[in-house]
Amino acid sequence: MDHYENRRGQYGGDSRNSRARELRRRRRRRRAIRNRIIFGCVLVLLIVGIVFLIRWLFGGSEDTPPESVNVTAGSEENGEAGTGGDGTDAAGSEAADWQAVLAEADIHCQQYNYDVAIEMVQSVEGYENIPELTEAIARYEDEKSKAVPYDKMSEITHVFYHTLVIDGNVTFHLDDANKVKDYNQVMTTIDEFNKITQEMYDRGYVLVDLHDIAHLETQPDGTEKMVWGTIYLPEGKTPFVLSQDDVSYYEYMEGDGFASRLVIDEDGGITNEIDQEDGTVIRGSYDMVPLLEDFIAEHPDFSYRGARGIIALTGYNGILGYRTAPKYGDPTDSSYKEEYASIDVESERQKATEVAARMQELGWRFASHSWGHRDYGALSFEEMQTDAQKWEEQVEPLLGGDIDTIIFPFGADLGTGSWRGYDHTEAIQEKYQYLDSLGFDYYCPVDGAQYWTQMKDGYFRQGRRNLDGIRMWWAVSGEKDTLSDLFDASKVFDPSRPTPVEDL
Repeated sequence: MDHYENRRGQYGGDSRNSRARELRRRRRRRRAIRNRIIFGCVLVLLIVGIVFLIRWLFGGSEDTPPESVNVTAGSEENGEAGTGGDGTDAAGSEAADWQAVLAEADIHCQQYNYDVAIEMVQSVEGYENIPELTEAIARYEDEKSKAVPYDKMSEITHVFYHTLVIDGNVTFHLDDANKVKDYNQVMTTIDEFNKITQEMYDRGYVLVDLHDIAHLETQPDGTEKMVWGTIYLPEGKTPFVLSQDDVSYYEYMEGDGFASRLVIDEDGGITNEIDQEDGTVIRGSYDMVPLLEDFIAEHPDFSYRGARGIIALTGYNGILGYRTAPKYGDPTDSSYKEEYASIDVESERQKATEVAARMQELGWRFASHSWGHRDYGALSFEEMQTDAQKWEEQVEPLLGGDIDTIIFPFGADLGTGSWRGYDHTEAIQEKYQYLDSLGFDYYCPVDGAQYWTQMKDGYFRQGRRNLDGIRMWWAVSGEKDTLSDLFDASKVFDPSRPTPVEDL
């Protein structure tokens, strides 16, 4: 039994995921209620049909229509008064039906989507005569009246992580010293992530979609122009954007204390799998996506209108933990290894496509992180074009196409001085115009400032802040604290980290 199995109670077993399992059980109960309602309706219709058929065959004619049959109130033929044909309480079913609608509408209201919540309740037939529903509408209207347009759209921060470390006592104590230094600098542990998320929630931060901040809008002359969006939040709430880089679970990370892949669980949610040394596989919330899903399920008001984060993907090792790159199925490829012979690439691509589609249904977005994790600012135009084409051909189709965001590897951009705008030099402009032709409208480098945005007619740019080991070490060591607006690093910093954290 290996390390993760031994520590399962702490890192993904019964105690770690108990709240997530309870939330899944609640979702299953709600689905069961809906299924019973549907079954009851079908059964009632079937009984009505059978009764009409019997009366037509044995007691009527084409010119004599059968008498109407009361299958609900007071019908002796169909059980006790007020029941369906199987004794099901029809009124109870109707109550369960609107109660399920109300529960879902409440979540929309908590996520600041007041109009949708109101429309859902008003869709219930006869809602005017159900006090609980009219009271809910009044409550939603009251909450809506408290929301105001956020007035600092250009000052919204964007934070990001790399793949999360499950247990620092494993990852930060590997035999490979160079790996340890790298992981210690750029990675964040699960414990740190959970504490950061909780503290940001306590301080009133609300996760928004990048497209909520700015979007392309068709002008009267038919052209498209990037314009500011409008975010309605109650006073005291602060929007932020979230992303995660390199969610590919690279080959070089295998056995180093990270998840192996993302999968769809039995409830239709997203969770992780870890391949263990003995060949067994365990499941649990071991990385940002399922951890955030668990948190939002418990705190719906952390998400603005169902927003999730942006997942930045390369392609050279595949995506989401699946080996989707052509080299895994091509023995003639220079990168091919003998162990790849056991990989069914088409099956891997199918699984990756299914997981990506489910993530998008939940609200997650995807971005290009280049195909080969390349610095587009340092590459020639031809080199960048080759890499971008590989991403378009090998990765984007697995994500359903139409990916409009690029998150630059190494925190770079398109060249020196590009912060001034993508028309700063001809070389930068040429690269931008090519990426624009591929459909990219949002461009995200790394910037250490609290916030940095730039809007031009054709694109929107937003700097990102790395919430990783080096930034937290700077804060706790007193060198410089660039995170205090988000959380107290001294309360978050994982004691399993080797110190000092070195900036490589």
